[in-house]
Amino acid sequence: MPSSKLPDNTSIDLDNIAIVLQRPRFPENIGSAARAMANMGIGRLMVVDPENCDLTRICRLATHAALQVVEDMQQYQDLKTALAPFQYVIGTTARLGGQRKLTTSPGRMARDLVPIASNNRVAIVFGPEDRGLTNAELRLCHRLVTIPTADFASLNLAQAVMVICYELFQTSLPEPETFAPRLASRYELDGMYEQVKEILVRINYIQPENPDYWMNKLRHFFSRLQLRAGEVSIIRGICRQIDWYSHKCYQDGRKAGRKESEKK
Repeated sequence: MPSSKLPDNTSIDLDNIAIVLQRPRFPENIGSAARAMANMGIGRLMVVDPENCDLTRICRLATHAALQVVEDMQQYQDLKTALAPFQYVIGTTARLGGQRKLTTSPGRMARDLVPIASNNRVAIVFGPEDRGLTNAELRLCHRLVTIPTADFASLNLAQAVMVICYELFQTSLPEPETFAPRLASRYELDGMYEQVKEILVRINYIQPENPDYWMNKLRHFFSRLQLRAGEVSIIRGICRQIDWYSHKCYQDGRKAGRKESEKK
């Protein structure tokens, strides 16, 4: 039954998602698909008219973690009967053109399903390994999804299931909390800029006649960095060290000059 909770429009209800394998040829692919579903928190697997449904071979690839998915697996003789209870159906296809022009990506599909799956049962259908879904089978679908690939478009059935389930699982995760650090106050920034200007004038990096012209460039640079209070403190500490060292060098030079004068 579909969930009765109100949609929050931020994450998908995975309990309302079913993976449907239409006429899969190899039981190992069924097991691997079940494992991918278990990895991504999707529990409803439906198999339609499988060529070979050897449970021993299925369980071997499903591994222990996905045995519950296999145990709850439903089998049907035809696709139309399997899809009858669903309010929304998505078909997967690797072939484009003809009647397959309007497709979407897995990520976009998953995001679009968030409000739909809140109170509707959704089936995602995968075709046989050798030829995929037929045009007649795709006409049972509300929408088509294609997994982008490079030059070689053919994916193993379980791999395709994993990609789709991963994107669905991603939308079920809560949004990560954004960290907003305490930025430096205007007072702290102005103090830093004055100190930087004083040091740069002293070391003759900027001209004392018009220091603000060059300081504006530094202000724009530091503004893009969104400096924190601690970072301003580091910069001011560097300025103090430069000031101390330049003063020390000056004093050392004077002492050396006096000693040379005394020798003469």
